[in-house]
Amino acid sequence: MAIVVDKEQKRKDIALASKDLFLVKRFESVTISEIAKAASVGKGTLYEYFKNKEEIVFELVELLLQDYTIRLENQLSSQESVRDKVKKFGEFFYAPQNEELRKLYKDFTALSLSAPTEELQLFQTACFNNFYIWFERLFREGVAKGELIEESLALTKGIFVTSKGMFVSSCTTTVFEMIESDLNQYIDSIFNMIEVKK
Repeated sequence: MAIVVDKEQKRKDIALASKDLFLVKRFESVTISEIAKAASVGKGTLYEYFKNKEEIVFELVELLLQDYTIRLENQLSSQESVRDKVKKFGEFFYAPQNEELRKLYKDFTALSLSAPTEELQLFQTACFNNFYIWFERLFREGVAKGELIEESLALTKGIFVTSKGMFVSSCTTTVFEMIESDLNQYIDSIFNMIEVKK
């Protein structure tokens, strides 16, 4: 009797088996042979599921983002104010539980800047849009509840991108040595201007 393989699960298993490789080494230096060995499959089998290394890491990042999204949804639901929810969003850039995802994010950012491909750009854009739409919705809800002024909606993309920029700067300079306090101070300063005064 033939063994039935769940192809979707097999893709996930291969991607997850490669996680430690991508966390220890830079993306460019990880080989297909190493991934196949980590996943306990032959290279030929690996190519039945993925056409290249990029597809494997995209699958891995998507799986890790799914877990992160569930955690973040639970954390956001326990926060009362939009200010606290935005700070919770910002924890991605410093909380210990997000370290693995941050490492992959840094590698992707470096790769996107040094060797951009259309495939990589589309993937980065999809990730950005997914989280930005969610982030913007927090502000829309805040305006609808009378917590934020209407003009705050024009600032959402700037706040979102600036937070990411502060993180990148904290990795490449000594300007933001205390990313948690610097980021929260920035968020507090913005919210002091956009919260409806009671």
